[in-house]
Amino acid sequence: MNWLILLFAGLLEIVWAVGLKYTDGFTKLWPSVVTLAALVASFFFLAQAIKSIPLGTAYAVWTGIGAVGVATIGMLALGEPRTAIRIVCITLIVVGIIGLKVFGAPALK
Repeated sequence: MNWLILLFAGLLEIVWAVGLKYTDGFTKLWPSVVTLAALVASFFFLAQAIKSIPLGTAYAVWTGIGAVGVATIGMLALGEPRTAIRIVCITLIVVGIIGLKVFGAPALK
């Protein structure tokens, strides 16, 4: 269950990170409200997940989900370059996240 909570925290990280682009330096009210709410919720769910997932693993997975999600949205929706090397690098992050889940995350007692 805590892995699902961590996944949700990572998805919320994508929301707040992309939301930063639309806040215009926190001068636009509603994008700022959504961004800050997603930020607080993301940290809350990350804190819940680390109750049973080792901190280093949880943090790496959380930031990895955010990095992959934001980079993908950047390429698909924000006109950022879609180069082969970027896609390879994003794939390596995904492989690392999967590796941490499969091989490096025994539950805490």
